[in-house]
Amino acid sequence: MITTLAIANYRSIRQVILPLARLNVVTGPNGSGKSNLYRALRLLSDTARGGVISTLARDGGFESTLWAGPEVISRQMKLGAVKVQGGPRRAPISLRLGFCDDNVGYCIDVGLPPPPKPPPDPPSPFERDPEIKCEWIFAAPTYRPAGTLVERRNAVVRLREESGVWATLTSSLQSFDSMLSEVGDPGRAPEITSIRDTVRSWRFYDHFRVDLEAPARQPVVATRTPVLAADGHDLAAALETIREIGDRAALDQTVDDAFPGAMVWTTQVDGRLKLEFEQSIVENFAYREPR
Repeated sequence: MITTLAIANYRSIRQVILPLARLNVVTGPNGSGKSNLYRALRLLSDTARGGVISTLARDGGFESTLWAGPEVISRQMKLGAVKVQGGPRRAPISLRLGFCDDNVGYCIDVGLPPPPKPPPDPPSPFERDPEIKCEWIFAAPTYRPAGTLVERRNAVVRLREESGVWATLTSSLQSFDSMLSEVGDPGRAPEITSIRDTVRSWRFYDHFRVDLEAPARQPVVATRTPVLAADGHDLAAALETIREIGDRAALDQTVDDAFPGAMVWTTQVDGRLKLEFEQSIVENFAYREPR
């Protein structure tokens, strides 16, 4: 279970370290950063799938995802006497994301590439593409240099062995690849495998369509499905799997809590499962004499 989420310089989030419990509810007015907190967690999950740089590109480019405010929020800004707005940057431009569970933590630092070389080298079309500068895996609960287990700096990934001596795992990692997706040595570096498996187990269910052609409404091949897909296309199979090998009573109670008087079941059509839903609605009308 994730116990801490850390974000720095992502969209409207200047810096936050958020302790987490088993169930977390984020509330706040529009524009307060709720969606950015969630999107940062999704971006962090892409590191283990080799897609963090491409995700930044799809979000409009690196610059559009960076914190655009001041590097330091002054006392006058906090009091509202001075408008909060950006200015010249002095520190290196970077986006940092990280998390901890009960045993280990992970952090990634993404920044801009070095300035392009002068001619005669032709300019690269990717010269503004961000790069993964650093990654760390460390002993929980907080990052400390002495507690670092695996460290990536630019193209070099090093492992701290039991003797305390640093050993190089690779020195040729591409700037757009995470060590979580590209470095695998369960024998020497089980920490990388553990973090990668943890991140890849995260699930995000925030883009369910509900129209008539939604994936969740379509029949699906009847195969046991212990984990629901992100778009919900295998919802019927997942529900039937719970009924067969899970807690059928808890499922029925959950459906009834969400939709009082409702029942959900599946039917088979040519080897495919189709989701069925029925809800008994009793409406009480109070008669009022007209004035």
